[in-house]
Amino acid sequence: MMLNRRKVSIIGAGLTGATTAFMIASKEMADVVLLDIPQMENPTKGKGLDMQEAMPVIGSDVTVVGTSQYEDTKDSDVVIITAGLPRKPGMSRDDLVSTNAGIVQSVTEQVMKYSPNAILVILSNPVDAMTYVAYQTAGIPKQRVIGQAGVLDTARFNTFVALELGVSVEDVHGFVIGVHGDDMVPLVRYSNVAGVPLQKLLPKERIDAIVERTAKGGGEIGGLLGNASAYYAPAASLAEMTESILKDKRRLLPSIALLEGEFGFHDLFLGVPTILGANGIEKIIEVELDEAEKEWLNRSAESVRRVVAMVPKG
Repeated sequence: MMLNRRKVSIIGAGLTGATTAFMIASKEMADVVLLDIPQMENPTKGKGLDMQEAMPVIGSDVTVVGTSQYEDTKDSDVVIITAGLPRKPGMSRDDLVSTNAGIVQSVTEQVMKYSPNAILVILSNPVDAMTYVAYQTAGIPKQRVIGQAGVLDTARFNTFVALELGVSVEDVHGFVIGVHGDDMVPLVRYSNVAGVPLQKLLPKERIDAIVERTAKGGGEIGGLLGNASAYYAPAASLAEMTESILKDKRRLLPSIALLEGEFGFHDLFLGVPTILGANGIEKIIEVELDEAEKEWLNRSAESVRRVVAMVPKG
């Protein structure tokens, strides 16, 4: 049983939000509030109750509540924002950015009203730009606004390496930074399997194929699912970040952070190596990049800037 009860609120009770809630509750990290719009109140309450009734089986002494009332999120330690619309056929990227920016802004305003000291973890897409929107809206220190992308991208990279080599995923240590998209930057030079450099274990063409599959990972799953996006791996990634924050584990995890000079970038949210702890982003780790990696990261940064430029002003 938890001695010091923590509280996590998850905004957006879709597949990713609900799965994240279940993972956090199952690991007994915190009491969980799962929130969605009023039109979805009963299904959200149903999901919360269903999860609550699973806790005796799992052996987790936490409460899980589904709601549509932001008052129920009061005094949250961490708030995870997954709310937003998926990109639909015929919808331009500009339309997606504009619509979701409005949603994230509204959600952030409500969240901060009831939990002014919370750490925000953003998943809403496009996540790099939506993290920027949340930061601009919240008016809190940059360390407390974090985007999730790199943990998921790294998990995909590690998965494909483990499958290629036929080794345990626990022994694969990759690291993916940059934008969440085609221009992501897998740091192959820093990747290893139980300490053995990846480049010693796989030829360049196989590594390149893994990098390509990682960049297209979300699209691959979306194509297989049809009318949905990935949700198990994104939820697991959010849960891992949340655990590092709540338990002050100070894990070195790739996160979307506001850069103010790091890696040569200013006033830009981008995926970089970070230490996550009780204060959110405790530190940004500036690993040394070679010229090719710098060029790759520059492309990544430009990709983010283009999307952020689509965010409505004011």
